[in-house]
Amino acid sequence: MKISITGISGYLGQLVSEGLKNQGHQVFGIKRQLLYGPPELLSKEIEESEIIINLAGAPILQRWTPKNKQSIYESRVKTTQNLVQAIRILPKEKQPRKFISASAIGIYQSGLSHDESSTHFDTGFVGQVVTSWENATAGLPPSVEKIIFRIGLVLGKDAKTITNLLLPFRLGLGATIGNGQQPFPFIHEKDMVRVFLWTVEEYRSGGIFNLVAPQKITNKQFTKELAKQLHRPAFLFIPGVFLKLAFGKAATILVNSPEVEPVQLIKSGFKFNYPSIEDALMDIVV
Repeated sequence: MKISITGISGYLGQLVSEGLKNQGHQVFGIKRQLLYGPPELLSKEIEESEIIINLAGAPILQRWTPKNKQSIYESRVKTTQNLVQAIRILPKEKQPRKFISASAIGIYQSGLSHDESSTHFDTGFVGQVVTSWENATAGLPPSVEKIIFRIGLVLGKDAKTITNLLLPFRLGLGATIGNGQQPFPFIHEKDMVRVFLWTVEEYRSGGIFNLVAPQKITNKQFTKELAKQLHRPAFLFIPGVFLKLAFGKAATILVNSPEVEPVQLIKSGFKFNYPSIEDALMDIVV
């Protein structure tokens, strides 16, 4: 199949495109500048693509200055709006049959447990961005199958979360974030890619899916398991005030998190190869 991807040069984009190519699909990256330009030019780029995968988005974990907030918002919402408009311009026979769009578990209110039916959304900056991001897909033609993935923290050998932590943990400086009791919804990168492949090749309906592993853990449990895999102690903790000094208001996404369940994936028959943090880290840290 011919598949076009936004954000193809990012971490997730590279993983997904490689997985699709390995299955024999034709994969094309959508040029970033076209996502911000006239929809008419974008429509020519995507015409006759059977599937569009939308992964564009600037990093959220950065200081939320007015400029950065605008970039975070527009890189998700404006680009998705332009994609939808570009699809609508195309004649029906040249429109994609499926539109798969990334979203984030940041849409959910922290301190609560959520499956895909939850409407308890975060009212802060992240929640507003993610809600607007999903709403930007509302104008898709009814004939285009729409799938939204609310993605948790993706763990893999090259994931920033892992590469940034391995050295301090190996030095015995592993630490929990804040009190460590905040939920830690995660998914192994290989399972994430398998979900994308499943929806491209097998799944024949639309819907919203939480892309997280079934095991529910806290940041403290993640820290303990990573230290165990590396055979190192981890007795330290990073106070929230230090994180606020480093990231400003963006630190809230590190010290607060929702508890999230992949109910729809499990109901649809998807089988995780890395359902627990032990399974995931055993594969990553070796």
